[in-house]
Order: sequence, then C-alpha cells, then structure tokens
Amino acid sequence: MSIFTKIIAGDIPCHRLYEDERFFSFLDIRPISAGHALVIPKQEVDYIFDLPDELLRDLHLVARPIARAIEAVVPCKRIGLMVAGLEVPHCHLHLVPIQDVGDLNFANAGAADSQELASLAEQIRAKLS
Repeated sequence: MSIFTKIIAGDIPCHRLYEDERFFSFLDIRPISAGHALVIPKQEVDYIFDLPDELLRDLHLVARPIARAIEAVVPCKRIGLMVAGLEVPHCHLHLVPIQDVGDLNFANAGAADSQELASLAEQIRAKLS
C-alpha cells in the first residue's frame, strides 16, 4: 500500500483540495513552490502509462480545474505539469505554480509550514466551489 493510498484512506493527514469517487488532490508537504499540488487516481497504479485509457484521460480533466484554482490563488505565470513517477509507486501529477520552466525542479523543494498549507488549501478549495 503506497503512502498516497494511506492518505486517501485518512491514515495520514493531508491538506486536501479535491476528492471524488475516482480522484484525490492535496498539497505537497515538500513543495517546489507555494501551491504545489498532487492529483492522483484513487486506484493504486504505479506507472501512469499503465492506467486504463479512461482513467488516464480523466486524470488530466480533473487536474484542469484544480490548476485553475491554484492559479487564481498563487501568483504565477502558469501551472507547470510534471510526471516524475519515481518518488512514490502510485501515479500522480504534480501541479506546480511556476514563473519559468527552470522552476520545475525538485531541488527547489522544501518543508512547508502546516498552518500555511492549511490556509492555502482553504483558499484553493474556495476557488473550486
């Protein structure tokens, strides 16, 4: 069972942004930049290109309004999309507010304050409503 499956189950706390019957989104606790979020299918599949076609397509469709909500809250040129796929064996999209393509770099990641994440999550969820 991956750490993401434990987060979905509520065994590990997170700053949830979105949830439906097939997908889950939350803020990264080691963000590359403020607002860095993950979007995951609830079905635990390691490699993104092993997802069934419909789930792969819908993962991106679910990510779009989340990215727009982040963009509305966090000043940035755009939301960068990254699929690294090595750090957790559960496929996931990284939505990262960026100013430049060089901002999509895990070397920029660092611990975030839980209270700041909670506030940011609340603001993003409000934009999703």
